[in-house]
Amino acid sequence: MLPAIAIVGRPNVGKSTLFNCLTRSRDALVANDPGLTRDRQYGTGKVGHTPYLVIDTGGLTDDPADLSRLTAEQTLTALRETDITLFLLDARQGLTPIDQEIAARLRPFGTSVVVVANKIDGLDERIVTADFHALGLGDPWPIAAVHGRGVTSMMADITTRFLASKQENTFPSTVEDNSFDPQYPNQDRPSDIRVAIIGRPNVGKSTLVNHLLGETRVVVHDHPGTTRDSIAVPLTRAGKSYILVDTAGIRRRARVSEKIEKFSIIKSLQSIEAADVAIMLIDALEGVTDQDLHLIGFIVDTGRALVIGVNKWDAIARNSRRKIHATLERKLPFVDFIPIHSISARFGAGITPLFRSVDAAWKSASRGLSTPVLTNILHDAVARHPPPLVRRRRIKLRYAHQGGRKPPVIVVHGNQTGDVPESYRRYLAGAFRQALRLTGTPVRVELRTSENPYKGRKNLLTPRQLRKRARLFKHVKN
Repeated sequence: MLPAIAIVGRPNVGKSTLFNCLTRSRDALVANDPGLTRDRQYGTGKVGHTPYLVIDTGGLTDDPADLSRLTAEQTLTALRETDITLFLLDARQGLTPIDQEIAARLRPFGTSVVVVANKIDGLDERIVTADFHALGLGDPWPIAAVHGRGVTSMMADITTRFLASKQENTFPSTVEDNSFDPQYPNQDRPSDIRVAIIGRPNVGKSTLVNHLLGETRVVVHDHPGTTRDSIAVPLTRAGKSYILVDTAGIRRRARVSEKIEKFSIIKSLQSIEAADVAIMLIDALEGVTDQDLHLIGFIVDTGRALVIGVNKWDAIARNSRRKIHATLERKLPFVDFIPIHSISARFGAGITPLFRSVDAAWKSASRGLSTPVLTNILHDAVARHPPPLVRRRRIKLRYAHQGGRKPPVIVVHGNQTGDVPESYRRYLAGAFRQALRLTGTPVRVELRTSENPYKGRKNLLTPRQLRKRARLFKHVKN
């Protein structure tokens, strides 16, 4: 099991910046606003040959509000999971009463605490860190997380002192201090299916994640917009590995006023583009809204596989359920290939068939397709419904082959393909999807005009033809 390192501290001291630096990713949302992180964010890092697990936590405050209390509970839960706690302080602001209170909270846990003084760039390290010795938790490590300065040497010391006994491999003695690059991408294992849970605020996205994990992994509150960052957590279900991404709720642009919410929506849209499958949650009590339709359209346009879950089904009267299904079918005719499930994230009803559709959508999106099969389907589709005439000439579609996966891309070759109307392209996509029994994934059809191999080619005369032409010209001259 990987050793776990938790990053704790008051709001806006740079915890998420340090998390991104250690994991070499941009997974944690970073902005100059306190209280941005509310849920535990997990990531992996490695120094030399020593891997570790990093946990980003929400800022601890003395605010008695409900959300602050729930955030503190998430942080305390993270401390129970860790081997080492990085207590992050702001070197520019110095020691504050909240810092002293957090230090008092850390002592009962019995974990190894490392005091880290962040934002030391441009400052005298000895002067700005002098007050931090009063905490009685050891010498502070001066770093500048935003630039990666001092981070590698700090992790080398931590690995040598605390983690060596937990790893078979030892940390190398010489490491370049610039080896931490905040821009370096953090990749999932190829076998993991990345599932983004999308929807408007307060439709039950975090409730669904917590039910699947069997724990309160993300903060759940009846106040819309509780989740701000996109939280990625691993899940093993029925022998399959998933990465669940709980995203912030996406509202209409006119209702978005806070800068933090704008950042959160951007991360949510990026999570859709990075996902293998998206689960779109719709509130059964409110029905399908225009914003739901826009989100579904965005997911399909990005080529992601999609499964729709109508949540809070337990709150719907039995005599109203058939009417809601009819409304869904009427408002979503453009995604008739998307499976729709009625679920209750709160009680776990309908979750198993929902994930069966997730697996089916992922298989359809990543499936390999042979050229002969695609060409036969193309010819059958053209025979049933030929393409229109263009300038009294029939468009000829000759053969098809696969051009990509996730989503499936089918390349069709023929002549005059630039004149094929969009409606006929959609007809071909539907024909391929139906014949191949693809579910939950859009199909993209690319039309290419075959090159004329003789266009612009000049045939050279053979020696025999040249002699014949010379004889003919000789008679013409005479």
